[in-house]
Order: sequence, then C-alpha cells, then structure tokens
Amino acid sequence: MNVGLRVDVDTFRGTRYGVPRLLRILKKHGIKAAFFFSAGPDNMGRHLWRLLKPAFLWKMLRTDAVGLYGLDILLMGTMWPGPGIGKRNEQVFRDTAADGHEIGVHAWDHQYWQSHVDRMTPEEIYLHILKAFQEIERITGKAPVCSAVPGWKCVESTLLVKERFPSFRYNSDCRGRSIFMPVVNGSRLHTPQIPLNLPTYDELLGRNGVTRENYNEMLLKNMNPGCMNVLTIHAEVEGGKCAEMFEDFLNMAESQGIRFVAPGDLLPGDLQSLPDDTICKGEIPGREGWVAIQSSALAETACRA
Repeated sequence: MNVGLRVDVDTFRGTRYGVPRLLRILKKHGIKAAFFFSAGPDNMGRHLWRLLKPAFLWKMLRTDAVGLYGLDILLMGTMWPGPGIGKRNEQVFRDTAADGHEIGVHAWDHQYWQSHVDRMTPEEIYLHILKAFQEIERITGKAPVCSAVPGWKCVESTLLVKERFPSFRYNSDCRGRSIFMPVVNGSRLHTPQIPLNLPTYDELLGRNGVTRENYNEMLLKNMNPGCMNVLTIHAEVEGGKCAEMFEDFLNMAESQGIRFVAPGDLLPGDLQSLPDDTICKGEIPGREGWVAIQSSALAETACRA
C-alpha cells in the first residue's frame, strides 16, 4: 500500500528546527515527501483570539498545545512583528529541495490566510500565493511544483486563481477520498486535486480514547488498502516533540508493508481519466471551523449517517 506523505510547515520554529529533523528521519527511511512551506511572516500568535471559541480551546487543551508548540509559536506576531520565515531560513528550504522532496506553496502568512480567505478577493488570493511562490523560487532556484492551502480553507475562487500557476502539478486543498479534477462554475480545471483522507495528530489525539501511547496504532487503523491514502504531518509536531513517536510510526508502517511516497507519485499517467468533482464547505471531527471537502465524499458520509 502506497501512502502519500505531505509535510505542512506553518511557522518559523517548525522551519528552523522541525524540518531538518524530519529530513534526517525521512532520509534514514528512504522516503520522499512533499513539503509545503509558509514563506512570509510568522504571525501565528494572532490565533489566540480563537481561544474564545470552545472547540478551539478544547483542541488546545487536549493536545497540550503549549508543550507541543512552545510559547514562542503561540505568541509569535502578537507583541512584535512576526519574522520572515523564508528570508531567515533559506538553507532549510535549499536542503529540502536538494534531498529531492516535492517543494510546494503553503502560504505567505499562514495566520492571515486562515482568518481571511473567505473574505479575500481573487486578486488578493493571487497576490498572497504569488508572494510565497516567488520567495520559494528565489531561495531554491526552482518554481514550486505543488500547493496546499493552510487548514484546508479553500474556496472555489482559490482553485481558479491557482490555474494561473502552470508549474503546479497538483494542489492539495481539501479533505476527501480520491484524486479528482476540480469543476468550478461547470468548467473542468487543469490541475488535479489530491485530498487528505487521514486525520492529523491534533484531530485524533484526546478523542475516542486516543492517547500518545496508542496514537500510532489508531492512525494505522485509519488506512484503507483499497483507497487513496494521504497523510499530513506538521514540522512543528512530528518534527518537534513527537519526532520519536513519528519514527516509531514509520517503523510500524513499514513492518506492515506500507510504503510512503510523495503525493505527486499517486497521480495517474493520464489525468483525463480522473473523475470530475467539486468542493464545498463542511466540518470534520476534531477540527474547529469549516474546511473544504470533496463534495462526493461529503455526500457519501451524509448518506452513511
């Protein structure tokens, strides 16, 4: 069973410390992944206002966010301007590219995107992605080959804007069950969408009896040999406090014949053979707020319920 592996890099600390640690682990296991970089200012501390929302507060408590991320991440960009992630971590970007991983755009300002995307105009979305694209290209010397929006917060105008970036082999902007070609306003777009179907650490931990001790086992149980499987890890989590646990997970998965690949390796040779589908807003267990979901996957879930 092949499982697509993507690494979301949200913060300055995750870039400087988490990515190098993950590069060592992945090299040891002979694994290639996709790294989606936030390239602009780290203003993640501005999410603190979300503590007023019970679902977000509960997530922070059950995942021990302070111990997991550290106070520097939780306060970044609040009392002082957030540091430029790409500008101050150029070698990390270059090392990731040199190791042969897929390099993708995550965001310019991760916090701003999550908080404002559904109110941004198409041109604002384009400029946000363009700034991150140009910064990554400047640092690595190569155009990013893929993209993934922060927090799976994607609207249809985002999909249209991303068609203006011909170097993107695929986008990974939603939750779902299968690779598809997005349809917007009745028109089939040209860039395939590779959804995430597996839960992330913060969605699984502390719910339904999942603890750090049985997390790896429960995550493996979510993988389905008969379906597309894509897993997202975070440089701040699996490259930080959970690095040893993540390597144990890789060992467990490999013993079961599971092979991790970059998501781009899951694409078929003929993109025309992919089914058409749309995205819509929905909610998933363990995550606060809306996310973009593959419409057919959401409909199937509703029918089963």
